[in-house]
Amino acid sequence: MNPRPPDVPPNTPPSAPSGRDPAAGPGLGSGTGYGTGPGAGSGGPPVSREEFDALFAAVRAWGRWDPADRGAWNRVTPDHVRRASGLVRSGTTVRLGLPWNTRAEPDDDKPALHHMTDLGDVEPPEPATYKDFLGVDYHGKAVSHLDALSHVAYRGLLYGGRPAGESVGAAGARFGSVAALGPLVAKGVLLDLPAVLGVQWLEPGRAVRARDVLAAEAALGVRIDDGSAVLLRSGRFRRRREVGPWDVGAASAGFHVDAVPLLAERGVSLLGSDGDSDLRPSPVEGVHSPVHALAVAAMGVPLLDNLELEALAAACAGAGRHEFMVVVAPLNVPGGTGSPVDPVAIL
Repeated sequence: MNPRPPDVPPNTPPSAPSGRDPAAGPGLGSGTGYGTGPGAGSGGPPVSREEFDALFAAVRAWGRWDPADRGAWNRVTPDHVRRASGLVRSGTTVRLGLPWNTRAEPDDDKPALHHMTDLGDVEPPEPATYKDFLGVDYHGKAVSHLDALSHVAYRGLLYGGRPAGESVGAAGARFGSVAALGPLVAKGVLLDLPAVLGVQWLEPGRAVRARDVLAAEAALGVRIDDGSAVLLRSGRFRRRREVGPWDVGAASAGFHVDAVPLLAERGVSLLGSDGDSDLRPSPVEGVHSPVHALAVAAMGVPLLDNLELEALAAACAGAGRHEFMVVVAPLNVPGGTGSPVDPVAIL
């Protein structure tokens, strides 16, 4: 049996891997063109498994909330919701979910299903009815979806230290299901890194580090605070439209693990991205999705993967602000490890 991540003394502040200060320097340059500029394509510094385990222990929030299987969504109180509603000014709504994709492509090896089951010829003639079927293996790179707390275990343990083998089985999750989460209404913050850098997109493999998050806050005039839902735009879908699809499981821009202590310290409730928040290739030896492990299994923070953020980026630029109200309403699936979802940002 693999050991638990090492313990740290109570109240030890989260820290980045050794020598990597989460508040160090602005880190972002003013590159031009398509994903050029300092650090384009850079995976950031490698992180050993020992460093990662220490980081996991430092950001771990086990035993903090009740009910435990809502994790960091417990941060969002009615007061947070009221404050989020105060961010609505124009009433502009922007959907963040991708179109339902039924076509196999390099970034979609498990296309969704959609077929008709009634073309007006199954039931009595009036009124005619038309029905269809939807099916999807949504935990991938092509469907906008939410990861619940039962989706990720590290060293055999789900969030809160529950053994995954005892909590998730053939009938679904007995702890941390998406049904336990319910809906979320929160303050959303768009970290539009290409806009900050003056580029069209971040190249696959570009690491977004803690210093990049701080620089983006300063440049965009936003502040990640308690209960915030943080959405990272890398420009993935603009690049896809202009360059073509690629295997994003092998190479994608995303958060380096040294950004996670900063996000933990700020008390985020949700992380989302136009990728899956993880930097790929992973900088951590032996851990293919380290941000998933830190966010979901350690911090109890659900993830939104594969969001369409291009329209939101344009709306935020037009409004001159990158804060808004965000509404996430996953399907009510008892035992589900997540859900397809179409979140809405309201400016």
